Amino acid sequence: MLSSSSLALKEWAVIVQALAKGKQTLLLRKGGLYERNGRFSTEPTDFFLFPTYVHQMEQGIMKEAAPELQIALAARPSEDQLVMSHYATVTDVHWLDSLEQVMALAGLHCWTRETIEKRFNYKKPGLYLLLLRVYTLPRPHILPMLKRYAGCRSWVELGEEP
Repeated sequence: MLSSSSLALKEWAVIVQALAKGKQTLLLRKGGLYERNGRFSTEPTDFFLFPTYVHQMEQGIMKEAAPELQIALAARPSEDQLVMSHYATVTDVHWLDSLEQVMALAGLHCWTRETIEKRFNYKKPGLYLLLLRVYTLPRPHILPMLKRYAGCRSWVELGEEP
C-alpha cells in the first residue's frame, strides 16, 4: 500500500523498467560512493523508484534485457526533469556474503555476471538482496531535477512529496 513518503531510491532506468514489467522482483544493492554513514541503508521500506541514466551501460545488463533498455531510453525525460512512475515496498532483506548465493539468482535480475562480480567484490564482499512489491502510480510524478539529487548515492530525499 502506498504510504506518504518523499524518499526515492536511485536505480538504473532499465532495472526500474524490468521491475515495472514484473520481469524482476528483487534488487541487488551495495550502495553508492556517498551513502549516509558510509554504507547502504536498508531501513527505508517504502519509496519511489528514481530512474537513473548516468551509469547505465548496455554491457552491464544481459542481452535479454535489451528491450527494457530501449523502452527506458526512449522514455528518458529532459535533463531538468525527474519522472517517477513507480513506488516500491520491501518485503524482505537479506545480506548475501557468498558469490555463489548471488549467482544462484541468475535469471531473476538483469545484471551480467561481470556486473554482479564487480559490485559483490567492491570494498566488503557481499550484496544486499531486497525483495520488492512494485506499484505503478496512477500517473507519473514530474518534479524538477535538483542539483542535490546528483552524485553516486542510493537514497534521495525529494524536494517535495509527490
